[in-house]
Amino acid sequence: MSELLQVVVDGMWREGDTSLAVRLVASRGEPLPEWRPGAHIDLHLPDGMMRQYSLTGPTSGAEGYLICVARDRASRGGSRYIHEALRPGQALRISPPRNLFTLQPAERVLLLAAGIGITPLYAMLLQLEADGVPFELHYYVKRRENAAFIRQLARRFRQGTCTLYCSEEGQSPRQRLATTLAEARAGQHLYLCGPHGFMACARQAAAERGWSEAQIHSEAFQATPAIADVNSEADTFIVTLASSGAQWPVPAHQTIAQVLQQQGVAVPLSCEMGMCGACLTPVIEGVVDHRDTVQSPTEKAAAAQRIALCCSRSHSPNLLIDL
Repeated sequence: MSELLQVVVDGMWREGDTSLAVRLVASRGEPLPEWRPGAHIDLHLPDGMMRQYSLTGPTSGAEGYLICVARDRASRGGSRYIHEALRPGQALRISPPRNLFTLQPAERVLLLAAGIGITPLYAMLLQLEADGVPFELHYYVKRRENAAFIRQLARRFRQGTCTLYCSEEGQSPRQRLATTLAEARAGQHLYLCGPHGFMACARQAAAERGWSEAQIHSEAFQATPAIADVNSEADTFIVTLASSGAQWPVPAHQTIAQVLQQQGVAVPLSCEMGMCGACLTPVIEGVVDHRDTVQSPTEKAAAAQRIALCCSRSHSPNLLIDL
């Protein structure tokens, strides 16, 4: 596991009426590691919680890192702590940036964001503008007051345009995506970020207009709801480590990661919700019941499979993993 970085909260300010921007700088004043749009960090909070947040804004590590955190009524503790207890000058630990949502070379890029899903896409927009790549950003919020980075997005860009849609004004994604998405063309890429329902709706609209899976890239800000299946959930399967041949049963009430940790096996965990990709592990034999939101449908159907140990399960009685 990468060594944690020591940082200090250098500034905090509102972005819209539901989100809080937080700037982090190195505790000793040195530049933080460079990063590319789509990257995120693990933020270790003083009460033992660890949460993932996308980096946003300019990518220069010399200016520190910027994250933006929405106030979540269903918070498991992370957003509540940041909004209610975090203060400027406070020392924190973070992981180095890692990126599972990278910008691909393209002739033109379409960015679709919903809610706090704007954070990685705002960084992408700035990079595309700097690189001279034409783009369009379509940003969906419930109310205009909810929008983050609204002042920054309102300025004139040389390479593209930004459009804000408000559900309370009759501009919900389900109503507007049909007209927002143009027919797919070679050389174009589409980036999606937001809640699961928005992502599913956007993917469906894109598929109907001929966008291939290779052209669509996404990152979820909520874990995909588990689909209840009484028969599969009730079954226990066996997980086997290829390195040692050791094997253990994985009951319905435990994840693979939990079982392995109980046996003293080191598992690289971070979000524990199938959203970050830290625990993706190659599968040698077995049929995976994928429940993560990191991998694309194409990756989940590929011959070479990887499984998210924190949330996914097995359709087959035995699962042999490369660990």
